[in-house]
This record gives sequence, C-alpha cells and structure tokens, in this order.
Amino acid sequence: MFHFASEQGIRLKQNTGVYMEFSPNITERLARARADLRMGVPVVLEGGAVVLAAETLTAERLAALRNLGGEPSLALTSRRAQTLKAPAYDGDVARIALPADASLAWVLSISDPADDLRAPMKGPVQSLRAGDAAMHRAAIALTKAARLLPAAIVLPIAQAAEFARAQNLTLVPASAAIDDGLSPLNPIVSARLPLSVSEAGRLHIFRPDDGAEEHYAVEIGRPDRSKPVLSRLHSACFTGDLLGSLKCDCGPQLRGALAQMGAEGAGVLLYLNQEGRGIGLANKMRAYSLQDQGFDTVEANHRLGFEDDERDFRIGAEILKRMGFGATRLLTNNPAKVAKMESCGITVVERVPLKVGENAHNHGYLATKAEKSGHLL
Repeated sequence: MFHFASEQGIRLKQNTGVYMEFSPNITERLARARADLRMGVPVVLEGGAVVLAAETLTAERLAALRNLGGEPSLALTSRRAQTLKAPAYDGDVARIALPADASLAWVLSISDPADDLRAPMKGPVQSLRAGDAAMHRAAIALTKAARLLPAAIVLPIAQAAEFARAQNLTLVPASAAIDDGLSPLNPIVSARLPLSVSEAGRLHIFRPDDGAEEHYAVEIGRPDRSKPVLSRLHSACFTGDLLGSLKCDCGPQLRGALAQMGAEGAGVLLYLNQEGRGIGLANKMRAYSLQDQGFDTVEANHRLGFEDDERDFRIGAEILKRMGFGATRLLTNNPAKVAKMESCGITVVERVPLKVGENAHNHGYLATKAEKSGHLL
C-alpha cells in the first residue's frame, strides 16, 4: 500500500518492510532542470540563486524576478563577453549587471548575436568584479546542457530550498550542475540491420543515465574483439547526413566510413548525438547565419558564446569499451579524437584518413578546420 509523507515524498512499503524512495536523485533533478529551462521555467540552485535561461525568458517572468528584490545579473561566457567588449573578470564567465530599466529586448540583444553587425555596441554593459561567480558558472553549464544559448539571468536569493518548495521549482546543487563527469551509458537493445554497404549490419542503442540524447553504434560484420577495430566517431549532422548539405563534409564522411567498413567486412561506426559540435541544431543554425555574415565556423561559435568544439568524445570510448573493444584503427582527420580515445584507455594503433566531400561551398569551412582546429586535411 502507499504511504504519504510530507517531507519524505511517496514511499512504497514492500512485503519485506523496506521502503523504496521515489524522490528524484541528483541526476534526475538535473534532467528536470534542463527541461524546465528549455520551457522558460526558473530553476533554483542550492547555493542560493534563481536561474532563468535568457533565450526562453518572457517579459512576465522578468518582471516577476524583479519583484523578488535583490540585484539580478546576466551570466555570459567569456567568448560572448569578448564580442560585447565586456571584461570577463571570472575567467570563463562574465557577470553583466542588469540595468534597472533593462527590458526583455535588451536581455535578448546581449545574449543573442543575431543583430551584432547592426548594433555591435549594446551599452552600457557593465561587468561585475566583486563576489563569487559559482552560481553564474552553474547557470551557464545548465543552459549549455539544455542546448540553449549560454546566457542566463541569475538572482541571488536567501533560503533557496524553501523558495523552491514554495514555488514548486526544481532545486539542484550548483556543484552538480558544473560536474563534467561522464554519465553512465546503458546498452538498451541491439538488432540486425542489413545495410547497403553490408548485409551483416547491427545497430546498438545506448542510453545515458542523465536523460540526455541516446547514442548509437553501427556494427558491420562481427569484428574480432581481440584485435583493433576499424571505427569512426561520427557526430550527428542532420543537415549533412540527412539533407545532403554542401556546407560541411559530414554526409560524405558518414557514407565513406560505412563503405570502407563494408569493404573490409568489419567495423564500428559510433553515431553520437552531438549535433553542431555539441551545441545543438538550433544553435548550429544560428552559427550558419553568422557565417553568412562573413564569420568562419570558429568565430561564429565564439560569438554565440561557445568554444570551438563542445563535443564529448569520451562517450565514443565508453561505448567501444562496453562493446568489448580495447584498441582501434580510427577513421578520422582530427588528432583531438585520437588523443581523447587514448586518454580514455582505448589504444589507437592507426589513424586512418578520411578525406572526402570537399566542394565549392565548404572549401572555406574545411580550411578553417585545418587552420584553427588542427584537422589533417
């Protein structure tokens, strides 16, 4: 039977007399926080702050936040702050004072570089120097994890737990929000999948504990687990893989890697759901808009507030381990992938080049990858 307890949540008493707790753990609360921010709902940090994602902020919630009193500020990454010519006194994070008369339009203009060329100076923009940036750093981490623009309104608040409970808001520790540990990956299912490159195909689905996107492993043939497997870390690219976009070389690389594995009779393609170098499809399209204004792919990411590459290649290494592989011949032009696999305990016995897909539309993109990201093209 069910027993209700106001402080402990709902518990199920089993025949043994042992109670099973239904309250969400930290991982589950972080997943809720990401979903809340995407919907424009505030979240509360246990360290003492209310956080609202700038991208999903509404005028009504901005007004409600002001009614709480205190001095809200806008958390930005140092990359975005540099575009605004605002000092980042906290290293990777800048805290921007929110003017008393700041409107929703002002907040969005500071957070979104869509109109930087028309109005590059949003002033006055004042960076805060005194105080601790821990809450702001956690807010940035949450917005990035939610695949939103890395910008958030942060309001210090006393008795955070009581406020969250009274407002029915998700409460998470700031330290957990910025933890960069890899969420455990669980194999969910695998099934035979005949492919044009090989009828001996099999698709494996892996799901992380933190509720983020699932990742896939396409196994060609039956690779010998005792030998280095031909593999590729391929990040999802909706525009290139599915639509045949000419702005990148992702689609040709995907098909070229599978074709080579089919020709050799064995291999594993790790299809990681890290669209747009880990920033998500919406932000990737924002970057494309900036590229149309003359910025290269790295500059566009920086203007949005992201690093050159936000992907986590540890995911691929973990999947290979779960599948029983300890060594690989890695199909890549990116030395960073080789280094990351090695650091995660996967031996890379050979880097196998994959030079396909250059055309008139992506020549500059590939040149930037070579010059600024170290790709061997």
